[in-house]
Amino acid sequence: MDLTLKDVEARVIASLIEKELTTPEYYPLTLNSLKLACNQKSNRHPVVDYDDNTVLSTIDSLRDKGLVLMVTGGGSRVAKYRHSFREHFQLSERQVAALGVLMLRGPQTVGEIRGRTTRMYEFESLDEVQQTLDELTRREEGPYVVQLPKRTGQKDVRFAHLLCGEPSVEPVAENGEPASDRLAELEEEISTLRRDLEALREDFAQFRKEFE
Repeated sequence: MDLTLKDVEARVIASLIEKELTTPEYYPLTLNSLKLACNQKSNRHPVVDYDDNTVLSTIDSLRDKGLVLMVTGGGSRVAKYRHSFREHFQLSERQVAALGVLMLRGPQTVGEIRGRTTRMYEFESLDEVQQTLDELTRREEGPYVVQLPKRTGQKDVRFAHLLCGEPSVEPVAENGEPASDRLAELEEEISTLRRDLEALREDFAQFRKEFE
C-alpha cells in the first residue's frame, strides 16, 4: 500500500463507507453526523468518543492524503464530507465492504464478515467472502488483509486489515479466550462478590439490632 492510516483515520474512513452504503440518502455527511457515526456504541470495536476537533483534524489529514473530499453547494451552507477510498485504491464494492467492516469491528471470521456486511454488500456465500479476502491479500502493491494465527480451541480463523500496519495479536488464555475478555469477566465476578458480601454484612447488622 502507498500509505498507512492512523486508527482514528481508519475509523473516519470506515464510518463514511458504512453510511454511504447503508444510508445513501444522508450521504455525504456533515461534521456532526460523521462524529456520531464514529462514536456509535453498536457495531463498533473499540467504542470511541471523538470530539469535533479530533474528527475535523482527521478529516484534514485524510484530505491531504486524497482519501476524503469536502462537498459544498447543493442548497446547503454546511460543509459535508465523502470518501474517495474506493477510487484511490481501485477497489471493488465487495472489497470496500469487507475492509470497511474490518476497520469498524476489528478482526473477524469469514462468517462474521458476511453477516456484518449485509447492509453494505450482499455476499452470496462464504466462498465469495473468502475469494474477496484472497484478492485483498494478493494485491500487487502489497496485502490489505492478513489471516491471523488460529486461537486455541477455535475452529475458524480470523482476518484483520493492514491499513494501519501489522495488527497486534491479543494474548489468549489456555481455554482459547482472549486474555482481556477473561480479565474483564474476573473483575466483574469480583465486583459481584463484593456486592453480595456487603449485602450480607448489612443483613447481619440488621439481624443483630433485633436482639440488642
